[in-house]
Amino acid sequence: MINSIIDDIIFDEGFESKPYHDTIGVLTIGYGTNIEQGITRPMAKAMLRVDIESKIAELVNEKPFIIEMPMEKQRVVFNMVYQLGVSGVLKFKKMWLAIENKDYDMAAKEMLDSKWQKQTPNRAERLSKIMKS
Repeated sequence: MINSIIDDIIFDEGFESKPYHDTIGVLTIGYGTNIEQGITRPMAKAMLRVDIESKIAELVNEKPFIIEMPMEKQRVVFNMVYQLGVSGVLKFKKMWLAIENKDYDMAAKEMLDSKWQKQTPNRAERLSKIMKS
């Protein structure tokens, strides 16, 4: 039943990937979702899940060896990719070379030798400690 309702709403509302004002002026996105009222934590978490899964898939496509890394180190890189995007994380060339060589101490140092560390020092230092451990 819910799938039929969703299909009906998709048909009637149409899709907009960017915010727009609907016919009565309400700021809306997607299939008519009112974003002026904000979103719930479950909605935000669902959006986060979709976003990070997409970025992880893109990064694994670029750096397939990442799936061989220890899980906690993968989590570090995936956290970075969420914040910086795939193209941003790929710029850490020396970090990637260290990761390919399984030199996680050097990878941690390279993470901190960056503009990223200056912009978000607490996050960068926390993640580099995990990478190093």
